[in-house]
Amino acid sequence: MDKIPAEAFASDPLEVYGWSDRWSALFDAASSGDSSHYPGRVLRADRGSVVVATSAGVERAEPSTGLRRRARSALDLPATGDWLSLYRPDRHEVALIEAVLPRSSAFTRGDPSEVSAAQVLAANVDVVFVVQPLDGGPNLRRIERELALAWESGATPVVVLTKADLSVDPESACSEVEQIALGVDVVLTSAVSDGGAEAVRTYVQAGSTVALIGPSGAGKSTLINALLGEQRQATREVRIGDGRGRHTTVTRELILLPGGGVLMDTPGMRAVAVHDLTDGLETAFSDIAGLALHCRFRDCTHADEPGCAVKKAVAEGSLSAERLASYHKLQREAVVAAMKTDARLRAEEVRKWKIIHKSFRGHDKRAGSDRA
Repeated sequence: MDKIPAEAFASDPLEVYGWSDRWSALFDAASSGDSSHYPGRVLRADRGSVVVATSAGVERAEPSTGLRRRARSALDLPATGDWLSLYRPDRHEVALIEAVLPRSSAFTRGDPSEVSAAQVLAANVDVVFVVQPLDGGPNLRRIERELALAWESGATPVVVLTKADLSVDPESACSEVEQIALGVDVVLTSAVSDGGAEAVRTYVQAGSTVALIGPSGAGKSTLINALLGEQRQATREVRIGDGRGRHTTVTRELILLPGGGVLMDTPGMRAVAVHDLTDGLETAFSDIAGLALHCRFRDCTHADEPGCAVKKAVAEGSLSAERLASYHKLQREAVVAAMKTDARLRAEEVRKWKIIHKSFRGHDKRAGSDRA
């Protein structure tokens, strides 16, 4: 059984994992004053059960029948970082989860396997570190995608550029990222010095939770080791052939940091699929959103409409065509993802294409009549 580090018991174990008056009030509402219920936070989510920290220590728990019945999708079930209302029936080996407390933030992604509409990768995170290596140059399009997801989660994103010592011109690369990471801090780190721990540690406050996301081989494990001051996370060499790393982290879990704060590590994601980008897309692409205010049509798609301020900016060179294409791609993916769970949107999309195909058939018939 997992154990809470001994230093955590200098205070209430729940407090070191972020317990606050807010969570206390939400727990009271969820438990309805039932004294048999007690709070806990998910340290790690396994298949069918979770490992939770409680005031009494660490224990395993599983969703109750009532919670499973009320859950509309996987999004309603416990994920790493969630706060829970628990109880343990007599002669029951594991605790039961009666409720997942309302999340302050939730980092989700579309399920690449398309088995379900979405997955919660991290819950109740305050800061999301978007980690990107510089050994092959920054992947601006991936950073845009992950920033949109991070903003949508409700957490505050920070871009962490790793392996600066392997970059030909790290300052120039950092400047490139700053131009597309609008309103976001960009931190340049190097494993040659301290792994970037000092620069990143300033964003970790006592009681706060931070998460790292990024591709395999980005240097997340090295950064975590630097923050912890120990070799907790295994690291592996990146393959020379294609520059890709292998997944050194295989599960999402909460890790207590020296000096306070909680860190959530996440497995490297080879393909980050979007789920819901209602607000995150507009925030990550605030430059395009600002230009759109000056378009002739309020519902301008920035494609072929006349009087489009966004297309004008591309033509004048103040906005890159690649950035607009990235925006359009994420927008399309978000619509497809939304249609998986929204029957109304699916019906509307089907109706739209029926009208388009019908108009094409009518055009062909008229053209044939003219030729006759």
